[in-house]
Amino acid sequence: MQRSEHLIVDSKLETLNKVQAWFNRLYGSLEPELSWVKINCDHLNIAVAEGFTNAVRHAHAQLPPETPIKINVALRGDRIDIQIWDHGFPFDPQQLSEPEPGSLLCDGGYGWFLLRRVVDYVNYRRQGEQNCLEITQHRA
Repeated sequence: MQRSEHLIVDSKLETLNKVQAWFNRLYGSLEPELSWVKINCDHLNIAVAEGFTNAVRHAHAQLPPETPIKINVALRGDRIDIQIWDHGFPFDPQQLSEPEPGSLLCDGGYGWFLLRRVVDYVNYRRQGEQNCLEITQHRA
């Protein structure tokens, strides 16, 4: 079974509620053969929330709030692929230092590392004038 959905939203942190409601409806309506996605919903929700808020806070920080962020979700039997597209400047996640366990960073710094721990695969790439955060979770 394959299923694809997408959502385009503005660059406001308040929009996160709309993003998560959309995502919850999406996996809440899945066929029984995709019940493994529901088992992973907490981790996937964290990944989508982190990806979206990073796009708003960092990539779109200097852009107008109506600058769109596009979220694509593709379900393919044994995996779910999520792409979060933004229009910010590119960055190199390899340049990020992993925070020390137990340290509190007032200006953030945990999002990228949290993403990499809650899902199977995370990748960041630049395509044309956009950035794409790719998130993949496989059936366990």
